[in-house]
Amino acid sequence: MGMKARFAAAVVLAALVAQPAAAQEHTAVKAGFTLPAHSGKRILLFRPIVRVGAQSTGGLFEPNGDWTDQARANLESALAARQAALGNTVVAAPVALGDEARLVEEYQSLFGALSQAVIEYQFFRGNRLPTKKKDNKAGVFDWSLGSGVAALPGAKDADYALFLYNKDAYGSTGRKILQVLALLGPGVAIKSGEHAGFAGLVDLRTGDVLWLNADMAMGGDVRTADGAQKRVGQLLEEFPGSDAAPTTPIATKQ
Repeated sequence: MGMKARFAAAVVLAALVAQPAAAQEHTAVKAGFTLPAHSGKRILLFRPIVRVGAQSTGGLFEPNGDWTDQARANLESALAARQAALGNTVVAAPVALGDEARLVEEYQSLFGALSQAVIEYQFFRGNRLPTKKKDNKAGVFDWSLGSGVAALPGAKDADYALFLYNKDAYGSTGRKILQVLALLGPGVAIKSGEHAGFAGLVDLRTGDVLWLNADMAMGGDVRTADGAQKRVGQLLEEFPGSDAAPTTPIATKQ
C-alpha cells in the first residue's frame, strides 16, 4: 500500500475512532418511576455545568474562557426554548451564595461523577457490576445522590431537580496529527476530542436518580446556537413527560 493510500486509510480510521459505540446504552429510568405530563409536579433546574476548551497533543484539557462563555449562553438559550416542551413546571433554582453556593457546587460535581460511573459500570455492558446486570429499562437502575439534596436552595418548593453537565474538549491540530500518525505507525487508536453530556432527574426527598441520559460522545458544537440546540435536544431525549420536540425555535444570527 502506498503512502497516500495509507494516509487516507488512517484518516478514515481516525474518524471511525471518534464515533460512539452503537451498542452502548445511554438512557435509563428507575424501576416504577413515571412522570405524566401536566402532573402538577415542579422541577428545579440548576444552572448547567459547562466546560469548553481544547484537547492538547498529549490529551490534556485546556480550558477556553471565551468558548465556555459562548457555550453557556447558547445552552441556556436552548434550554429556555425547550422548557415548555418538558411537560411539567420547570423553575430555575434560586441564586445561591456562600454555603448554599458551595453545596450546589458539591452536588453538581457529585452528579457528574455519578453519571460517569453509570456509563462505566452499567451502560457499558462489558463492565457491568454484579448488581447492575439487568437491562437498564427492564430492571436494575438504582443510583442516588443521597437525601442531603433536600437541603439544596429551592428544594422545599419543588419535587425534582434537573442537573445538567457538559464538557467539550475540541481536538487541537497537534492532537489530530498525532491521531493519524499513531494509526499510520504502530496502529494505535488515539481519540481526538471529548464531548460529554449528562442530564439527570433527581428526587429531592430521597436523592434517588429517577432518570438519566449520559453519553461521552454527544453531538452538536455548543459554541454555536444551532449546535447548542442539538445538544440540548440530545440531553433531554426521552425526558419523562416531555413532548417530542420544542415548541419555540431559537433565533440565530444571520
